[in-house]
Amino acid sequence: MSQWDGKSKGTVLGYQIFVFFIKKVGIRTAYFILYFVATYYFIFLKKSNASIFYYFRKRLGYSYFKSKRMVFKSYYTFGQTIIDKIAIGAGLKDKFTYEHDGKEILLRLLEEKKGGVLISAHMGNFEIAEHFFSEIDFKFQINLVTTDLEHSAIKKYLESITQKPKINIILISEDLSHIFEINSALARNELVCFTGDRYFEGVKSLSEKLLGEDALFPAGPFLISSRLKVPVVFVYVMKEPNLHYHLYTREAKVKHRDEKGLLKEYTQSVEGMINKYPLQWFNYFDFWNKID
Repeated sequence: MSQWDGKSKGTVLGYQIFVFFIKKVGIRTAYFILYFVATYYFIFLKKSNASIFYYFRKRLGYSYFKSKRMVFKSYYTFGQTIIDKIAIGAGLKDKFTYEHDGKEILLRLLEEKKGGVLISAHMGNFEIAEHFFSEIDFKFQINLVTTDLEHSAIKKYLESITQKPKINIILISEDLSHIFEINSALARNELVCFTGDRYFEGVKSLSEKLLGEDALFPAGPFLISSRLKVPVVFVYVMKEPNLHYHLYTREAKVKHRDEKGLLKEYTQSVEGMINKYPLQWFNYFDFWNKID
């Protein structure tokens, strides 16, 4: 099955080295060091290489050699987003610029006080969204639904050097208590954010085409969104040149109890972002279940 284990690669020492360069020398110097890390990943991470190569070669239709180049560039771009996340969290937000395309949609949702669901994807750098959402949401009524599977030592280290998140976190739990937290947040007319493109084994799933091939998606975000009669928007935070980020907000058309229709609209939205930012879709596993 197309699934992800919830854990990223890396060590605490690796993160410490990058934090040193970010703080003492600068973000762009950290980018330079990243070339060596990306090269290591490109040479030695055979399994993730095969998965992301399939994405470029078979789903986007690039040539063999261009697909190989894009695998390396994908690792490098992903590393840049991690460096940016650390830098912004460590208080260097003023080093970056950003624009928000669709900001009025979120403002309207907050003003209407009806609650709403945001659905994003593992593309770009959505983890820094909280630093930009805070500009328009002073009471911070946004809740992020996420897993807690990241390497504990890395997590503790990052928490020690970055600012405490202002966003509310709802952790996915085996006893399904997160469902009650989600319902409570929506009942308080707050916004709840999901990522819709990573399915875990044992979790209810839905099938839909992405880039012309069937894949499995977590059913939860689409079932909840289509049954609670709340507004739904797709949101992405995409990296652009010169330390610039572009936030996209797009409102979805939701029919009651039509989770399949909402999922199809979501995959079409994700495809639009992939076509514009092919290097920034960061699912380094057998997403389409096609790798032998």
